[in-house]
Amino acid sequence: MNPEIRVHSYESMGTFDGPGLRYVVFLQGCPFRCQYCANPDTIDAVGESKLTNPDYIVEQAVSMKPFFGKRGGITFSGGEPTVQAEALVPLFKRLKEAGIHICVDSNGGIWNRHVEELFRLTDLVLLDVKEINPERHQFITERPNTQTLKTAQWLEENERPFRLRYVLVPGLSDFEEDLHALGQHFKDYKQIERVELLPYHRLGVHKYEALGWDYKLKDVKENTPEQLERAGQILRTYFPQLVIN
Repeated sequence: MNPEIRVHSYESMGTFDGPGLRYVVFLQGCPFRCQYCANPDTIDAVGESKLTNPDYIVEQAVSMKPFFGKRGGITFSGGEPTVQAEALVPLFKRLKEAGIHICVDSNGGIWNRHVEELFRLTDLVLLDVKEINPERHQFITERPNTQTLKTAQWLEENERPFRLRYVLVPGLSDFEEDLHALGQHFKDYKQIERVELLPYHRLGVHKYEALGWDYKLKDVKENTPEQLERAGQILRTYFPQLVIN
């Protein structure tokens, strides 16, 4: 019997988390504590999630397959999907058998044999690098970035395609020296099919209020177009495949 998956919520036709139209499954649990997390209700290991039979996820994905076309598929986001890697491996095998394209949106911060097997079954990893500077990464997430960078290296060495995602937070992750350092670190990677520069937004603030949590970045304003373009100019010198979302 396949283990159940702890699911927070679903999005039936997502266009943001990977190529084409996606069935997005938001999973519960995350070891990072990002100050600007848009889904703080997915951080706790249980939260308001539901244990879900993997049959349901397979059935839903297969039923949507006609809408996916050549580019779409299923994306596992969160939370952090690799928290549940052991339970996801048999599910991923079934999705592969059904011809479903699989994306995993991950911070790369967890590693074990189940995560490795999961990434070998994944068609495209959306790797969220919060900061290249280790001290600033620790401040933003309360966790080191050592494993995230090791995960990126593993993806490169094992020829697993991935997208590099970077959220530009004013005063937190928009330092020019860090953008250059990010570019220098990853510029020769062959498996990065795209670099996505993501603007900071405050869409999750109401969730903090609902949880009774203090939103620490309440004084941080969203990016101006000029801030995004300046960061984009720096990153484009290293990544011609840069996209500003």
